[in-house]
Amino acid sequence: MIAGFVVAAGIGAAPGVSAQVTDARLRNARAEPQNWLTYSGDLGAQRFSPLREITPANVAGLRPAWIYQALVAGPLQVSPLVVDGIMYLTEFQGHVVALDARSGRVLWRYNQAIPANLLALGFAPTNRGVALRDSTVYVGTPDARLVALDARSGALRWSVPVADNAMGYAITGAPLAVGDLILTGVSGAEAGIRGFIDAYDAKTGTRRWRTYTIPAPGEPGSETWAGDSWKTGGGSTWVTGSYDPALGLVYWGVGNPGPLWNGDSRAGDNLYTCALLALDARTGAIRWHFQFTPHDTHDWDAAQIPVLLDASVGGRPRKLVTMANRNGFFYALDRATGEFLAGTPYIRQEWAEGLDAKGRPIMRPNAEPTDTGTNLTPNLHGASNWYSPSYSPLTGLFYVAARQMGSRYFKYPVSYTPGRYFLGGGEAEFGGDTAQGMVKALEPATGRVRWSFPLFSPPWSGVLSTAGGLVFGGTNEGQLFALDARTGRPLWHFQAGAVTNTNPVSYAVEGRQYVAMTAGGVLLAFALPERPRAVVP
Repeated sequence: MIAGFVVAAGIGAAPGVSAQVTDARLRNARAEPQNWLTYSGDLGAQRFSPLREITPANVAGLRPAWIYQALVAGPLQVSPLVVDGIMYLTEFQGHVVALDARSGRVLWRYNQAIPANLLALGFAPTNRGVALRDSTVYVGTPDARLVALDARSGALRWSVPVADNAMGYAITGAPLAVGDLILTGVSGAEAGIRGFIDAYDAKTGTRRWRTYTIPAPGEPGSETWAGDSWKTGGGSTWVTGSYDPALGLVYWGVGNPGPLWNGDSRAGDNLYTCALLALDARTGAIRWHFQFTPHDTHDWDAAQIPVLLDASVGGRPRKLVTMANRNGFFYALDRATGEFLAGTPYIRQEWAEGLDAKGRPIMRPNAEPTDTGTNLTPNLHGASNWYSPSYSPLTGLFYVAARQMGSRYFKYPVSYTPGRYFLGGGEAEFGGDTAQGMVKALEPATGRVRWSFPLFSPPWSGVLSTAGGLVFGGTNEGQLFALDARTGRPLWHFQAGAVTNTNPVSYAVEGRQYVAMTAGGVLLAFALPERPRAVVP
C-alpha cells in the first residue's frame, strides 16, 4: 500500500464535526444550506445554493474574507466541500487540505506519495475534489489509487489501487458517495485504455462492482466495434456523475474513443463512448444509455455533469437528466428511461444538420478529420468541458459557461503502444476574434436561450446559482463575477490576477454566507462585511 503523510496544524482549536455525514444527510443536502456536502452541492448535481444573504441589492459589497495559497504549483480546479465549519479541498497531485471555513486556517493536510515515474497523458496531474461519507474523506490520485482519510485528523484509513498508471490510467475527478459505496471513474482515453466506473465499500475499500464503458465481445454494444478495437477503445469516466436515490440510478458521462482523431480502425458507433450511462447503483448494471456523438473523431467527450431536475415537457411533468454537451447541443432526457425529449444547439456548431427524432445527430458531409485538415466548430475542448453548469429551481433556468471556438482537425495513421499517446491526429485551434465565450441561461425542457452574457474568451470555469438570485463564475482573464440570475446583468466583479478554473461553491458559518472560488493556485472565500456587533454594557 502506498501511503502519504499528514501535517497537522492546530487541530485542537478546529471547529468540530457535529455529526457523521450519513447517507440521509447526503440525500437531503439541500436541507443544510450552510454546508456543501457533495461535489456538485447535491446528489442531483444542480450546483445551487439555498443561501440568500447575498443578493443583487448587496453583492457589490462582496469582499475577500480570507485567501488560501496552495503549496503545490499548478492551477486549482477543485470544488471544495464544507461540512460543519470545515472545508476540504484538493491541490495538484491529489494532496488533501482541511481548512477552518471561517478563516482559511489550515487544520491538517495529507500529502500523497506520488511516484517519480508518474504517467500523465492528456492531462496535468490535477485533482477536482473529494467525497465525504460518515467521518471519512475519499480522494482519487493521479497514479490511479483511491484513498480514504480520517476527516478529523487526515490520518490514512486505507488506500487501494484502482488501475495501472503505467498503462495511462489516472483519477482526476472527485469520487461520489452513493449509500455505502464510493464510486470513481478514471482518466486516460488518450492512452487507449478501456474505461470503467468502479464502486468500493466505503468502510473497507473492497471493490463491489466494476462496469466497463467498452463492451467485450458478446456483450451488448460489442457489435459497434470492429475487430479488436474495443481493447483500446478509450471511454474514460473522468468527471463526477450524479445520483437519483428514488430511482436507484447513477448517471455518468463517458469520454472519447481511441484512437482519438482517426476512426478508421474502429468502424461503428463505438458504444458507450461519448454517451451517458444510467447505472443500477447497487450492481453497476447498465439500465439505459444515450450516445450523443456516435463514432466520435473530434474529442467531444460526454464527460460533463449530468444535471437532474424536474420540469414540464409538453405540458406533462417529467423527471429529466440534462446535459450541455461538449458537441455543442443541449439535451433533455427522461432520467427513468433515457427517452430523448429535446436537443438544441447552444453555440454555433458546424458538424451536424441537426438531430433526428431519437436524438441521433445528422452528420454534415466532410465533417471528419482528414490528412489535409477539416475546419469545424466546436474545437476539441468543445462547447463545454469538465467544469460544472448549474440549475436554479427558483428561476427554472439551466446556466452554462459556453465556449465557441473552431479548429482544423487532422488525422494520421497510428499504432497502439501501451502507456503512450494513442491519438491518430491533431488539431489547430482558431483563436483571436473568432474565439468567444459566454454564460448562457437555457430553458431546460427546450434548450431555448433566455439570456447570454459575453466573456472575453472561451472560459474554463463553471457557474453557481443561488437562492439570492445570483450566478457566479470566472474568466480566463482573472475576473470573478456575479450576474443577475434572471436577466444576466453584471452586478459584481473581482480581479483575482490569475486564470480562473473555478467551480464556485457557497456555504455559511455562524450565519454568514461565503462564496468560494479559485484563481490560479489560490482559493478565495468572499463574504459581505461583517455587521458591527452590539456592545453590551
